[in-house]
Amino acid sequence: MSLEQEMKLAVNGDSKLNLADLDWLQAMTHEQKQLQLRTEYFDTPQLKLKQQGIALRMRQIDDQWLQTVKTSGKVKDGLHQREEWEHPIMNGEFDLPLLRQTPLAPIVDDSGSWKQLQRLFFTEFERDIRMLEASQETLIELAYDFGEAGSGDRRAMIHEIELELRHGSLEVLQQVAERLKTELNLAYNNRSKAEIGYQLYQQNQAS
Repeated sequence: MSLEQEMKLAVNGDSKLNLADLDWLQAMTHEQKQLQLRTEYFDTPQLKLKQQGIALRMRQIDDQWLQTVKTSGKVKDGLHQREEWEHPIMNGEFDLPLLRQTPLAPIVDDSGSWKQLQRLFFTEFERDIRMLEASQETLIELAYDFGEAGSGDRRAMIHEIELELRHGSLEVLQQVAERLKTELNLAYNNRSKAEIGYQLYQQNQAS
């Protein structure tokens, strides 16, 4: 288990940003890569996991699969702090022994509840990653995501920047987020991708 600490910034507008235009950001970047990500989120039709503040997802990155459990944690002014259990696995099938090491254990051990789990929504987006070496020996992973979330025939845009603290100062992380916010058309974002997906799912159920 790890404590995830990240700032989320929503991009206002549909046009893709060119972060290379920011000279100060370029100067901080020591590694850069681009990924295509597809993530499927699972819950019961009655949203039992959501009610317990748990998210379960399966993410594919090229040929690699990641199984992730997250708690809802705390969110304030774009800063998300939550517990996370993430493991690489061999294929797209859940590893139940690993899930039993998370808050999901009671669901896994209840065969009736586990059998009710199904994919409710997905996200699919292009992610541009920059590793930023900031002041005070602070390492930040910047992820710029551009794509969509979907459930049934409903879709919603995903257009955001996440700044995850790998190590170092949380204050420095917030300073980087504030500078991005002042120079680009961004706003602090308290909504996770899972919340967007759940909203789409519930809209489908209501229609």
